Amino acid sequence: MHTNSTIELNTTAYKKNLSFLRTTFGKKVQISCVVKGNAYGHGVKEIVSMAYKNEITHFSVFDVQEAKDIKEELQDKATIMVMGLVQDEDMEWVVDNNVEFFVFDKARLTKAAKTAKKLHKKAIVHIEVETGMNRTGFEKNELNAVIAFLKKEKEHVFFKGLCTHYAGAESIANYYRVDKQIKRFEDIYQYLCKNELKPEIKHSACSAASIMFPETRMDMVRIGILQYGLWPSPEVFVNFLSTKKSKIDPLQRVITWKSKIMSVKKVKIGEFIGYGTSFLAERKMKVAVIPIGYSHGYSRSLSNQGRVLIDGQQCIVVGSVNMNMMTVDVTNLESVKKDDEVVLIGSQNDLSVSIASFSDYSNQLNYELLTRISKTIPRKIIE
Repeated sequence: MHTNSTIELNTTAYKKNLSFLRTTFGKKVQISCVVKGNAYGHGVKEIVSMAYKNEITHFSVFDVQEAKDIKEELQDKATIMVMGLVQDEDMEWVVDNNVEFFVFDKARLTKAAKTAKKLHKKAIVHIEVETGMNRTGFEKNELNAVIAFLKKEKEHVFFKGLCTHYAGAESIANYYRVDKQIKRFEDIYQYLCKNELKPEIKHSACSAASIMFPETRMDMVRIGILQYGLWPSPEVFVNFLSTKKSKIDPLQRVITWKSKIMSVKKVKIGEFIGYGTSFLAERKMKVAVIPIGYSHGYSRSLSNQGRVLIDGQQCIVVGSVNMNMMTVDVTNLESVKKDDEVVLIGSQNDLSVSIASFSDYSNQLNYELLTRISKTIPRKIIE
């Protein structure tokens, strides 16, 4: 287990975020907690535990391993839905454990039915349709074949949901594209109903769509980044605030990432710091070495521009971020010493380093930074 840093997860903040989401969506809309990518870096088991304690009983993942992690944590207490990869060799486990899953091609639909017959159980499927994302989903010209198959195999395949995914609902630049997708999805839903094949639920909204396009909330929303206290993009946040009298952010960041100073040393004027010649000391400097690098998820693109908090002050990363270490400028800190706390994400005194700020210093998205945080870093749930 990695001991160079710790990630703290604030249960109070998480509870407030869920309360905001429930108020926003209303009682009739179910929230599926998306925990793919190690729960956006927060830790699958920790977030699942926190969510379940807050009465969340539906979880969405990308692959079967993530589904198994939830199963290990909650047994049969919650519904698990795989939105992405289900290998043929995993289909038996999925069907046998009543795990629901997206189906977006004929091969998977056939495999699901065949496996269900073998196990004398029903495969619980969500039919994903192509509406304009052009990634996964049945095309319109495949629908008749899908309808015929589902009717024929109704004893083995349960048509639980109809779903799709939007191509960039977090940006107003994609408005017309997403709007067309919403209309296409509704047309497909109506077509299935006319053919006497109505799903139990229909769902299409991710975090961004649920805020930018309220009509996409339907029966269930698949919420990832919002539950962790972060907005999908500044546009989504501004769009939300424009509809409210209060201009206060209702979300609270759940994650805090902390480390400690490994060593402190002085650098002479005219000396380079770290590998290569990317940073030259133009004055006498004092630097602190932090035992965090790109192997832990702190991107190399933050070299010479990342920010951390030490002794209540913002300190800049100087030199290249290494595999396991980085150096920060602490010249202006008088009493800095080994083992002093370093905040990589979070607050210290009145200052904070937000996850969104990383996109200001690099080309990383919120999602990218979070999901790259090493799984070996211990997660600690705090009040």
